[in-house]
Amino acid sequence: MARRSAIADLLRDAGAITVTEVESRFGVSPMTARRDLAELERQGIARRTHGGAVLPSISAQEDSFAQRVEVATEAKMTLADEAVQLLSARETIFLDSSSTAYFVARRIVEEGLGVTVITNSLPVMEAIASRETPNVNLIGIGGTLRPLTRSYVGPYAVHTVLGHFADKMFLSVKGVTRDGVMTDADELEAEVKRAMIAQSEESVLLLDDSKLGARGQNAIARVTEVSSVLAHGAPAAALEPLRATGVKLRVVGG
Repeated sequence: MARRSAIADLLRDAGAITVTEVESRFGVSPMTARRDLAELERQGIARRTHGGAVLPSISAQEDSFAQRVEVATEAKMTLADEAVQLLSARETIFLDSSSTAYFVARRIVEEGLGVTVITNSLPVMEAIASRETPNVNLIGIGGTLRPLTRSYVGPYAVHTVLGHFADKMFLSVKGVTRDGVMTDADELEAEVKRAMIAQSEESVLLLDDSKLGARGQNAIARVTEVSSVLAHGAPAAALEPLRATGVKLRVVGG
């Protein structure tokens, strides 16, 4: 709808807009103005506030691994189940430092899959090393440890990634922008993820619905650079921009 597109343009220019402004500028009722803003929020263009809307936050805020692993656990377990179904014995896989990848690691251990895991995530390393998993080979990526995320980053980590090739990679992100850019809150994390994508034959982005309403301040890559996306629980309207990029997208779970 042309009016909603115009409202979105005003929002991008000003960063915020009120219901009253929409009413006066477009000659619509308060109910219609609120409905327009609600629809823009569903599309991921706006975030509703009392009396109006603002741009979705471009966030440098980064939660700790301990916090993230407790969020959307059911969705992450479902995504992990689906990810493991894509694996074959003797494959080599990259797992990034996301909490979703941690759930994938746990499923690999539980299944006893005969794969090689390469990761910069200390929790993933611990999940594999602390269990008797004779079939699972572990290659740990070293570097500078980030205590917040319990992951190794920096030039040495990237150099190690570039020294390996993987059949598959599973990753998650802080968020995906409306025009299809994967983002992270930290530039060093983004760099490691970018290197893993480049060294993987096939890369799979794992998304729960919270990832479509958040953005980090550091670009990783365009979503079209991954092989496919597994999305859990996201409403159809929120997924439309992702579908529009042409990326292979499969919705799983409820």
